[in-house]
Amino acid sequence: MNERIVSILESTTNIKKEQISKTLKLLEEGCTIPFIARYRKEVTNNLNEEQIKLISDEYKRNLNLLERKEAVISLIQEKGLLTPEIKKSIMDASKLTEVEDIYRPFKEKKKTKASEAIKMGLEPLAKKIMSFPTSGSIEMLTKPYQMDSSVAVENAGYIISEWISDNAYYRKWIRGFIYNTGFIKSKVKKNNNDTEKVYEMYYDFTESIKYLKHYRCLAINRAEKEKVISVTYVYDTDKIIEFLEGKIIKNSSSFVVPIVKASIKDSLKRLILPGIEREIRNEVTEKAEVKAIETFSKNLKDLLLTRPLKGRVVLGFDPAYRTGCKLAVIDEAGNLLDIEVIYPNEPRNEKIESTKVLRELINKYNIKLIAIGNGTASRESEAFVSEAIKGLDVKYILVSEAGASIYSASPLAIEEFPNLTVEKRSAISIGRRVQDPLSELVKIDAKSIGVGEYQYDVNQKNLSESLDYTVMSIVNSVGVNINTASPSILKYISGMSKKAIEAIMDYKKNNTFKTREALLNIKGITAKIYEQAIGFLRIPNGVNPLDNTGIHPENYGDAKKILDYLHLDLSDIQKSSFKEVLEGADINKISKDTGVNIYVVEMIIKELKNPGLDPRDELDMPLLKSDILHIEDLKPNMELEGTVRNVTSFGAFIDIGLKNDALVHISKMSKDYVKDPNLIVSVGDIVKCYVDKIDLDKKQVSLSFIKE
Repeated sequence: MNERIVSILESTTNIKKEQISKTLKLLEEGCTIPFIARYRKEVTNNLNEEQIKLISDEYKRNLNLLERKEAVISLIQEKGLLTPEIKKSIMDASKLTEVEDIYRPFKEKKKTKASEAIKMGLEPLAKKIMSFPTSGSIEMLTKPYQMDSSVAVENAGYIISEWISDNAYYRKWIRGFIYNTGFIKSKVKKNNNDTEKVYEMYYDFTESIKYLKHYRCLAINRAEKEKVISVTYVYDTDKIIEFLEGKIIKNSSSFVVPIVKASIKDSLKRLILPGIEREIRNEVTEKAEVKAIETFSKNLKDLLLTRPLKGRVVLGFDPAYRTGCKLAVIDEAGNLLDIEVIYPNEPRNEKIESTKVLRELINKYNIKLIAIGNGTASRESEAFVSEAIKGLDVKYILVSEAGASIYSASPLAIEEFPNLTVEKRSAISIGRRVQDPLSELVKIDAKSIGVGEYQYDVNQKNLSESLDYTVMSIVNSVGVNINTASPSILKYISGMSKKAIEAIMDYKKNNTFKTREALLNIKGITAKIYEQAIGFLRIPNGVNPLDNTGIHPENYGDAKKILDYLHLDLSDIQKSSFKEVLEGADINKISKDTGVNIYVVEMIIKELKNPGLDPRDELDMPLLKSDILHIEDLKPNMELEGTVRNVTSFGAFIDIGLKNDALVHISKMSKDYVKDPNLIVSVGDIVKCYVDKIDLDKKQVSLSFIKE
């Protein structure tokens, strides 16, 4: 652990040094972030997951920066040019660009105009020019160099240009000036291929670099990459020249001033500005990517936390035209009961036959809920289902099928249903997404779930890492029934390894876990894996009721102390009287009298009050429907109810039952200013909204949360 970095983190994160040090020590010992946040509150003094991840991420970032600083110091030292001042400047730098600026003069340069001029022996002339002499003339200065005076001055000027470019202070000032006062400007290119005018907004667009919205930055980058627009930076070059002249020209009456001014302009145009523009563009893009990834992660989190509809037989409905709609009947545990194919849509339009098959399945399996995928032919299929279930006690729900085809063709799906087609497996996945969205969605690469913005324009490695962490965080916060858990969900459990998962799945072929402790007898489950994972694994109806809670086995002794103190018997855990005693418990007094850490007492009492609680069960019930909505039915200001499908930086897309999701623009979310749509809605929310605008030609609807 690097103490210098710990001190930096204390000042940048507003977290106490002791908390940072203890958290880093736990991470070094192999503890995961979910484990530390849940079971080491007494060590970190109640740091949450976000704070622990911040410490972890910032420590790694600063450690990488420190490694580069030390490498640069070593390289300069090898040249015998390191001074205490240079070393201090490097160590005080907070950004990699600052370190590279300081290192620039010491770098081995490739062949440059300046290096060629130095070979010509003109460095002394450049130094004389930079001394700003007042007596003599240019001819006298260049006379010793045995070449035409103008050639000598021109080449000496290249050396001066490079000196200016290599000055870290100048580069930092110029970078800051352009970022804070400059503008990004885009212009449409002739003969571009933007036939749909997707990027029309950026055909003639100007915005401050400093205040450029992240989604606009990414859109501009994509449009430029697709050769629709050209992008330039606009800023006051005269101000930069004025700044450099003020810093560099020491004697304005010197006859060499025009030479130095020319070198300043040459340095800017040829050496400084192109590089700094690239650096600023990269920095702005990196910030935009971070924001886009945060948005995707937030939406993914909300989607994974969608309330499961447990204990229901569900019919998964995968819509299609020519190949027919696939129907999969799924029992309460997600097992396949029956599968059929019907053809209610174009080109066959067998609505009567299809209705008969659908109703027979509904009656045979007592189906109350149909899950319809929202892909191709979904709205036509919804219209068919709506008509077919009239008079029956059956509801339907539209389900995002993003990534379902990827899962259906995966080795995992093939192993489970080797004799079914991809489309039939997709119908099963759609049905399971309603029963337990989390368990089904973890089978798919999170990037394929499609609740992000510009997800293919950001750093894919960073995106994957962020989404994987989000999934891990949610899986561990919900907990997993080890006896029904798939390998797909177990891989996200804290501390789990591939070998451990394989051992667990092999054990489950012929056995059922009755206790958490039984995991210790499985080869491949080390003491560390058990410590990190076991608190997030549940065993309903096991030998020990505590095994179905989020209480870690290491705290079972503490739980007994608390129960004894409150005169409670664990066998009464399901009784209302048991919960009543816990509701009235004084946590501070219990901690003081039993000697159990207050954070541990708080966690144990919370878990004992709701053993086996799925936090998703407290969320809004998904919106179930029995009738279809047509765009022609809509009128301005009509009140509707819908499901939030995606949240972006400029608004939210709401499923109100039409073919296309309707947009609530950020400006229509509140009468007050809204900085971020995520502060108003989340993916999966059931919202009341009002029709704002209807475009029948484009089949688009704009909504508002504000009643006019």
